[in-house]
Amino acid sequence: MTLSEEIVSLQRAAHELMYLGMDGSPVYSDDLSHRNGEVYRLTTALYNSGVKGSTVEEQANVCLALLMGYNASFVDHGEKQIHVQEVLNRCWNILDSLPASLLKLRLLTACYGEVFDDPLADEARTIIASWDSASLTPDQQEAIAEFQNVVDNPYPWEYIDE
Repeated sequence: MTLSEEIVSLQRAAHELMYLGMDGSPVYSDDLSHRNGEVYRLTTALYNSGVKGSTVEEQANVCLALLMGYNASFVDHGEKQIHVQEVLNRCWNILDSLPASLLKLRLLTACYGEVFDDPLADEARTIIASWDSASLTPDQQEAIAEFQNVVDNPYPWEYIDE
């Protein structure tokens, strides 16, 4: 499997796991467990491969796939936060080199979802504002919705007492 195929496979599996049941269909525990295990396996394989990518875009896609995988999977054998931090460190080195694009918006969203740093959200909003809202592609619309969801629900797994 090529690096591009690995990236796409992980991104697709993580996306499907994150949105499992969102269409109203039932979620079965065996399917959830299988998908979770598969995302964890794909994430671990890509991380352990040590491949970082040869172009800025490829590096960004590797980082995005890893962050999506770690975010979607609830498996953690004690290494998850360390790996996420290492991926974030790689992101900090490439974000400034990455041109404003759908890929950059998706990576900013994934990074923001980990650290909730307002300048990341501001940069994402700048990218969105630069697009013609009348001619957004389905991928752009989905990325905007994902960004807005992360901004609106910054701590989805925590309950905050008021």
